[in-house]
Amino acid sequence: MPLLELKGVTKNFGKLQAVSSLDFRVEKGEIHSLIGPNGAGKTTVFNLITGTFPVTSGAIILDGEDITRLEPHEVAQRGVSRSFQQTFLFMQSTVLDNVLIGLHMRSRSGALHEFLHTPSARKADGSARQEALDIIDFMGLGALKGELAGNLPHGHQRALGVSIALACNPVVLLLDEPVTGMNPTETAEMVERIKGIRDRGVTVVLVEHDMKVVMGISDIITVLNYGKKIVDCLPQEVRQNKEVVEAYLGKEE
Repeated sequence: MPLLELKGVTKNFGKLQAVSSLDFRVEKGEIHSLIGPNGAGKTTVFNLITGTFPVTSGAIILDGEDITRLEPHEVAQRGVSRSFQQTFLFMQSTVLDNVLIGLHMRSRSGALHEFLHTPSARKADGSARQEALDIIDFMGLGALKGELAGNLPHGHQRALGVSIALACNPVVLLLDEPVTGMNPTETAEMVERIKGIRDRGVTVVLVEHDMKVVMGISDIITVLNYGKKIVDCLPQEVRQNKEVVEAYLGKEE
């Protein structure tokens, strides 16, 4: 049984069909990449999995449980966490406080307002602080734990966004373009972090346009085009697949 499965999932926005009858399986312990041209429906799929968008039809199954109609906080409680294309951070809070907020969202079912506005709620206990520090160190941000998130360079902000997602203790981590805007050194570091996340027992689903990263990190690749699945294949098979090449480059006349 796959850890995560989409069965015939369709999402309509009015007359626009963004995702069409998608069957998508992610096995436990793998890095599974979801790729396709701009507008292929990749981020929409993430929004459906997390409950941000309601599914028009079909089913989403997590570890044997149907989560199709759950609210986003209920999906998160079951172990699905994500990072975003646009880094979502509390810019006037420190690196450590950002990750503590992620821990608090996990433990208090998203009672973020209370965390930010009740002084007593801001006092994390020792174990939560240590967990946050461990995550920060793992993501290479230990020396910056007291720095304001808004002062971090782009690569470190992206790493902090992943840190917050990890603080939610996911079984499945959805990473939406985690290396966007990074220089080659930052990209290489993030790739190693993602591999390390998988090695810690977290299954990773990756949306990424950097094909060098995708080819080097993926166990399996699913290709979408216009909301429909073209193929599931191994990385070495992607470049040889005619439908994939046509989706990216267009058909020759």
